[in-house]
Amino acid sequence: MLKNILIISAIAFSAIFAQPSRSRVIENKTKGLSSAGILEIPPRPNDAISGSEFMESIKNMSITNRENAILNEILSGNIPDFLRQLVPHEALFNDLNGNPHQVKYWVMPDYLAIGSDTNFCRVPTGPINAQTAADSFGACMPTRKLVDHIYANAAIKLEPVTYTPVGNNNEKVEKFIEHNNAIEAQFTGAGGILGQLVGGTKKDVVLSNKITDPSRPDHVVIYGWHRLNGVPIQPLTNIHINTYVDYSHGIRLLDSDIIIDGDTTTIQNVLMDEILYKILSDEAGPMIQPTYILNPNLPLKPASFGIRSENEGEIKIVIAPDSEIEKYHLYLSRNGLDFDFPVTITSHEYIFNSLPPDSIFFIKLTAENSYGISPVSEVLAAVPSSSDENKVLVINGFDRSSDGNSYDFIRQHGNAIFNNGFLFESATNDAVTAGLFSLTDYPIADYILGDESTADETFSTVEQNLVSEFLESGGCLFVSGSEIAWDLDYKGSAGDKSFIMNYLKARYSADAPGGVSGTYYSAEGIPGELFNSLTQINFDNGTHGTFNVKYADALLSVGGSKAVMKYKNVSSNNIAGISYDGIFGSGTEAGKLIYLGFPFETIYPEEIRDSLMGMILHHFSDVTLQEEDYTETPDQFYLSQNYPNPFNPVTKIIYAIPLNKTPLSGGAGGGLVTLKVYDALGKEVAALINEIKEPGTYQLDFNASDLHSGVYFYRLECGKFTETKKMLLLK
Repeated sequence: MLKNILIISAIAFSAIFAQPSRSRVIENKTKGLSSAGILEIPPRPNDAISGSEFMESIKNMSITNRENAILNEILSGNIPDFLRQLVPHEALFNDLNGNPHQVKYWVMPDYLAIGSDTNFCRVPTGPINAQTAADSFGACMPTRKLVDHIYANAAIKLEPVTYTPVGNNNEKVEKFIEHNNAIEAQFTGAGGILGQLVGGTKKDVVLSNKITDPSRPDHVVIYGWHRLNGVPIQPLTNIHINTYVDYSHGIRLLDSDIIIDGDTTTIQNVLMDEILYKILSDEAGPMIQPTYILNPNLPLKPASFGIRSENEGEIKIVIAPDSEIEKYHLYLSRNGLDFDFPVTITSHEYIFNSLPPDSIFFIKLTAENSYGISPVSEVLAAVPSSSDENKVLVINGFDRSSDGNSYDFIRQHGNAIFNNGFLFESATNDAVTAGLFSLTDYPIADYILGDESTADETFSTVEQNLVSEFLESGGCLFVSGSEIAWDLDYKGSAGDKSFIMNYLKARYSADAPGGVSGTYYSAEGIPGELFNSLTQINFDNGTHGTFNVKYADALLSVGGSKAVMKYKNVSSNNIAGISYDGIFGSGTEAGKLIYLGFPFETIYPEEIRDSLMGMILHHFSDVTLQEEDYTETPDQFYLSQNYPNPFNPVTKIIYAIPLNKTPLSGGAGGGLVTLKVYDALGKEVAALINEIKEPGTYQLDFNASDLHSGVYFYRLECGKFTETKKMLLLK
């Protein structure tokens, strides 16, 4: 009989969880507002046993049998009546963009219990039981943010009752009963009345991004147990396997229906929405899986796709064919944060056209089958230009669902590339391994690896072969990530070790600068080498908008490579960056490599990040900045990023004046060109050009020896053309 109940519950869950949210759209449910706040719990059977009788009956059961017995009682409706009267909460919560929303949700007044109003016991149980019951009742568990809000609004706040661990006593039914009796004594002493919202009695099993932590599959996420000062005993953690239960664990159910700005949706839909999730969650990013039991019939988030730009003003989305997918929903954005309403397609390619060719456009997508819509994909981007000159392929290989992975670090990489006058396209690493994109079609590749580590391979065997072929054919590779050497060298196979030595030209030295994690968060260029003008390169400790780089790899240079960057204030294990120019493997054409032991996207501020990317790209593209190289008449205006940047005190600037775009000196009226430099307040500090210029490409040196360190802007004006770029002077 119990097996039949479990099967029915799983089927019910499939129906409940079949429709994730769409971007910034709250979908009304068929369930009316009048039923919001009411869970679909069966009536308590007339012959149901009391709470004390039930707890006595499970004392000597195995954990598996005990969990089955608990679930059977819960699903049969052996739950006190007072828990069925949910307590409403109203609040004004902001979404990711800071927009306020009026929210109303309903929560059980206390933790899930078995028995009657006069004889019940709060019963700790595992997340699978909790999720199965929640799905059956139309309920869900809270997030950390909601746990805090529930406690803050509790009518009765009790000091947590704790027990010192002695063996496994805290995991036994006897301790469950003892703890329940202690809570009841507190509650009665405080004058509590059944049905009042109570807090401080248990840790909550919660919905969290940590549910999908690949390093801890099949774990439970717990949080809370606030003391009277409002500080929780238990921080958010997924340390325990999902079969672990002790006396302190509690299941507090909420109605999954929630009203936001007068419209009814579900808590799960909101948590999966890339903008609205922030209303109910204080974690980074929407939840891929706001449940402990995933519907296996739903499509996975699209993982193999990319963006090309073949014609002016167009970007083409290319998706790997999948016979299980009926349609895709494509979202377009100008900044990678705010996306338009989706375009729905039934093919594996789509072209967005009539786009400005001088801007970056970002794309993400979802897949749909007959069971519902997948979680949203990572974000990719491209510049809609037909030019193949200076084009970079950015590959996102950062798949690990670690804290802070927002799956949109193309924003930092793409903007830095574009700000330095280069174009780019992008693809997932799955699209590269599937053959949708070929590294050898591009002169430069930028591989994003974040803190991928052994939890989700940095470079698979297939990727290693493709990267090796790319470098052997003369390609230029920029790769950055904080646990590449840890994965490939320290933890790697013989093939991994060979790849990092022969193609990334590095070895593992230590798991963090100086061998100490979470301590050193800055680097600098080594004097006389490529990045010597960068004396302060900061990367994120978790407070600068990306993620905490606690384990930046300390590297060793091998195979003819050289150290070009080191961690600051570290005497040993301090190499942060490797450079190599030459033949790779069995290749016959020289390639180039820049490898950083920390993620590029975590560098701040933007000016330093852009400057570092500029140095890398100009090194890869062999920019010589000699005037005699520019013999052809340009066909459009151009203003280069200054180089080097940052600089001290001299930097070079290239600009181009095209034919027939402005009157010439021998024509009617003359063509005046101005190039001026301004400080951060907009005050003009230098006039570099103020004269009539013939069509052509020009380069000049700007000497800032009389200026202070800081950010400056230089602006080129000719007729109706105006362009401004930023540069950084570091003395």
